[in-house]
Amino acid sequence: MGTKGRAIVGIDVDSLIEVLNKALADEWLAYYQYWVGAKVAKGPMRGAVTAELVQHATEELGHAELLANRILQLGGTPLLKPADWYEMTNCGYEAPDDPYVEVLLEQNIKGEQCAIEAYQELVELTKDTDPVTYEIALSILADEIEHEEDLQALAEDIQLMKERR
Repeated sequence: MGTKGRAIVGIDVDSLIEVLNKALADEWLAYYQYWVGAKVAKGPMRGAVTAELVQHATEELGHAELLANRILQLGGTPLLKPADWYEMTNCGYEAPDDPYVEVLLEQNIKGEQCAIEAYQELVELTKDTDPVTYEIALSILADEIEHEEDLQALAEDIQLMKERR
């Protein structure tokens, strides 16, 4: 832990670490939701949907890496047990019990909308108090907004395809 790096944070560091661990839980659950959804997906445009889900899974894993590194920089410990992900999550996890692509897209759109709200709150919390966490949160927020847009575009394409038949 860098003492000067921790000292420049203008809010309670332990509380910030807890918020970051909640975001970390969300990212791990989102990663798995995307990854397993890509494995079981069925229905129209399955190839395009699967490719998007795999790409998003990779990006969510990258977010988890950023968050874990920041938690460590602040002298904290990232969540160590998957069971803790369910306890700490902001956004939860929706198992792809129905593998139909439209259901998967809707589940993941809801997840992205929750993530957008969570990262918007983290941006607001850190904008004047922790420039490092702020930049990380802002970057992840931009990705989550893009993910929502990508998923909604696929859902719209499937809907248009069905209407044109």
